[in-house]
Amino acid sequence: MEYSVVIPIHNEEENLEPLLDEIESVMVALAHPWELICVDDGSTDNSLLILKQNVQRRPYLRIVTFTRNFGQSSAFAAGFQHAKGQFVITLDGDRQNDPQDIPKLLQKAEHADLVVGWRVQRKDTFSKRWISKLSNFVRSRFCQDGIHDTGCSLKVFRTQALRQIKLYHGMHRFLPALFRIEGFSVTEVPVHHRQREKGKTKYHFWNRSLGPFLDMLVVRWMRSRHLKYQVQQEISQKESL
Repeated sequence: MEYSVVIPIHNEEENLEPLLDEIESVMVALAHPWELICVDDGSTDNSLLILKQNVQRRPYLRIVTFTRNFGQSSAFAAGFQHAKGQFVITLDGDRQNDPQDIPKLLQKAEHADLVVGWRVQRKDTFSKRWISKLSNFVRSRFCQDGIHDTGCSLKVFRTQALRQIKLYHGMHRFLPALFRIEGFSVTEVPVHHRQREKGKTKYHFWNRSLGPFLDMLVVRWMRSRHLKYQVQQEISQKESL
């Protein structure tokens, strides 16, 4: 398996069919073995029913279901655990990420362990753009990850590197910093961003402020306490003779 596409889904019944069509069009054109893993994060609408119906006619589709809503970090972690591809591609289920950008990120992934989408022209409300801009400014100064926009879910991971990263609640926002802490290469690519046409956003000031700020302090602590050493020589009995 070359590519695993992972999408967390929570109450996106109106977006699922067109999203699956878009992803299929892009991934089939790449002409490599691929799979799509949709993680239903405790949806209370018809999202899971629609996914189950699509399994019958989309052989590449796999579904992971949660017993209740556990949050985006858990959904990503479950998707990562089930992924079989050499590269993992992530994007949101609200169709604001454009699947047409996937080949551009994959091209960069040939020389990087993580490629992050950068939404240069956000298509969100003023308040959401302001909160995101402030959060990204503070995060980049504290964590020094060199990334403009960690909130963009459109990313490509080298699976071998991804397996070495342990996710905690809320930590999906800081994956570039966690990759850099472990010595992996990270880069970013400008991508399109689209307006949400259907469904409701799950993000607001309260779930994008205190929790992420505390998580950011944890990441900064991890960065400062990360073990850094260089082995000069390893000596064994055989080598000393």
